[in-house]
Amino acid sequence: MKRLLPACAAACLLLLSACGFHLREALVLPPDMGQVRVTARDPYSPLTQSLERALDRAGASVAESDGESDVEGRLATLAIRSEHWASTPLSIDQFGRAQEYTLRYAVVFALIDANGDEIVPQQAVELSRDYISVPTDSTGTDTERELLGRELQREMTASILRRIDAATRELRQAAQ
Repeated sequence: MKRLLPACAAACLLLLSACGFHLREALVLPPDMGQVRVTARDPYSPLTQSLERALDRAGASVAESDGESDVEGRLATLAIRSEHWASTPLSIDQFGRAQEYTLRYAVVFALIDANGDEIVPQQAVELSRDYISVPTDSTGTDTERELLGRELQREMTASILRRIDAATRELRQAAQ
């Protein structure tokens, strides 16, 4: 029995490596990008703040949104062009009251470097989640919707960063 446990662990590791599984590398921005400013119609949007924190963790120098630039005058911009929430009913009960909803979150963004060139061209990301809302018991519905909203914002931040990472990796490979 004691010999079986290490053999099973070794077999699991071998199977994991054979399937191509590997951890995702951290986001790495090009060093010549300079400072990055995140702009949006609502500068206090949770998405804007989340993106600023995530870019800071990725090693980017995040500029304040008031238009300041770094010493050399270079300032890249992550422009959040639109951010839209929608909640639509999916099903109704016998009394015509909505029971299930789809919460949708759509963001249009672009990343422009200090020279005005698009690193990530304007694109839209849309995420959605379904949830149940019992019409006779609405005490937990708002809380569930708020939790789903925060989860969608975290996923939106991660999705935007993955797209930025893919574009900057492509640029680095093209430069080599």
